[in-house]
Amino acid sequence: MILRIITGIVGIIIAAVIIQFGGFPFACFAALLSLIGWHEYSSAFSRAGFSTAYIFGAITLLLILCCAYFGNIEELLAVITLGMLAILLLTVLWGMNPAEAGVSIAGVFYIGLPFAHLIMLRFLTEERNPIESLHDVQNIFAGGINNLDVTQILSNLHFDTGCALIWILFTCTWASDTFAYFVGSALGSHKLASSISPKKTVEGFLGSIFGTTATGILIGHFIFGFPLVYMAGAGFLLAIVATLGDLVESVIKRFAGIKDSGFIIPGHGGVLDRFDSIFFTAPIFYYYVIIAGII
Repeated sequence: MILRIITGIVGIIIAAVIIQFGGFPFACFAALLSLIGWHEYSSAFSRAGFSTAYIFGAITLLLILCCAYFGNIEELLAVITLGMLAILLLTVLWGMNPAEAGVSIAGVFYIGLPFAHLIMLRFLTEERNPIESLHDVQNIFAGGINNLDVTQILSNLHFDTGCALIWILFTCTWASDTFAYFVGSALGSHKLASSISPKKTVEGFLGSIFGTTATGILIGHFIFGFPLVYMAGAGFLLAIVATLGDLVESVIKRFAGIKDSGFIIPGHGGVLDRFDSIFFTAPIFYYYVIIAGII
């Protein structure tokens, strides 16, 4: 438990720095996480007897995120289409099993598209030069770790709309998991999906909805100033979607016969374990923001 708490604190600090800087560092970190997630996904299905188009999948993932970073929607559609066709062609040119091709395509979309929406959400109002944020990081650490200028770090904290929306997304997603756990542990008696995730309860799910809605109002309205009704709706929606995302990953892990997707985050498992809910909440929240006209 202590290791889990320490890792969680370190993870939050790293996430805070990356989110605040935005720009190139944010996109690079998203790309790194997606590649790690793809490796975990491929490893999980290999345990179930499925090989994935590992190299083709990784290349398609990176191209998807590049298109999202530069805001090229038509190019993004082209990459998705060509990547899918390339993997399907492996069944002809490489003798890949059609089921394995399907698993590969599903994995690329399952991991790549949510991270693409995460990038697009962060850059909804981002107007900084693509390389400017990288220069900021280099300047701050140029004097070495012992000579960090706290004032300079704080001066880089800017809450443009995209940055604020990312914070709302992450805090609501984290709140959903946290409230579900504590309310379910204290009051849970009715199983929510016993065949998929035996520890999830109806009481925990209801606690998640209440707590995440409250978090959406607190963070989104009282801190960042977005309309209260929209933020309440966002919290309510994200609680439901986050739970579904968690259950989907539980199905994958059960199918693969594994407890955790990886071990890269001590005490927390792998990237898929930590971002399973984000895979669902990021796209849904992005379109909620667009459709509701929040910006």
